[in-house]
Amino acid sequence: MLRRLLTGAAVLVVVWLLDRFLSGVINPYFYRILVLSGLNVMLALSLNLINGVTGQFSIGHAGFMAVGAYTSAAFTVYAVPPLLGGSAPQGIVAGLFFIVAILIGGVTAGAAGFLVGLPSMRLRGDYLAIVTLGFGEIIRVAILNIDAVGGARGFAGIPQITTLSWVLGGAILTFVVIRNLLRSYHGRALLAIREDEIAAEALGVPTTRYKVTAFVISAFFAGAAGALFSHYTYLHTNSFTFMKSIEVIVMVVLGGMGSLTGSILGAVLLTALPEALRFAAADRLIIYSALLIVLMIARPQGILGHREFSLPRVFGRFKPPSPEPGGTGAK
Repeated sequence: MLRRLLTGAAVLVVVWLLDRFLSGVINPYFYRILVLSGLNVMLALSLNLINGVTGQFSIGHAGFMAVGAYTSAAFTVYAVPPLLGGSAPQGIVAGLFFIVAILIGGVTAGAAGFLVGLPSMRLRGDYLAIVTLGFGEIIRVAILNIDAVGGARGFAGIPQITTLSWVLGGAILTFVVIRNLLRSYHGRALLAIREDEIAAEALGVPTTRYKVTAFVISAFFAGAAGALFSHYTYLHTNSFTFMKSIEVIVMVVLGGMGSLTGSILGAVLLTALPEALRFAAADRLIIYSALLIVLMIARPQGILGHREFSLPRVFGRFKPPSPEPGGTGAK
């Protein structure tokens, strides 16, 4: 336990130092790409829990992100100043209130995930996808008609607190939580549902409870990503359209359904690729689409498939074979 706490503290220090170093070395354009890549990593990892691990099909992930973004922003704008007597939080106090705002965004999105996960008791496949699609659009249209959060004008006045260290910390936490979940008994139950839901239920796995749980956990991290996003750039409903959900799905499919490191790879690749193709001006979207088509034809299972990238496994290939027990190792 102590070792894990020390490891976590060391990771936080490294992330903070990396942020301080990069913010002073690279220009704001590349810094912004790194931040957006980290946010997309959180979204892809969380969606992979539903689509890749549990075998369900959700296309409303942008809706969960929007719920987290707007609730956390509303907390920061409307609740924090009265709590501090009208003054803006500074230093550690600002950080503590930001953590609370992220948790509020995540918990609210998790509650929305529970409501969306309930239909999965009866629906599956395309029908469940339509329900999640409808949820995402309902959220977006509802926000457009709430004047307190800016409506169609967008939500102004949100303090820009998010930095690369916050985003990297969120991405690492998302990865660790989902990886540990998959290594547990509950993760095996989710995988059993993906492979054969009827057989899993026959073996005593409470499939409904696990599917709803997957929706809640996934929505929580999508809401946390939305909270970080809302405190980084101008908040508008155009950031949470149907195309945003499709973009996250493509990241998961491209990296490999069920592979966590594949989701990370897909998210970083699809965030950086449009920017790397800016030299092609108007043709970049055509090149971007063509590259995706070629990649999916060559690797229909995704870049990593169901496998996980592992540095010890990669370095192990370059090690000489160990001699057989009792032998000299020479032929």
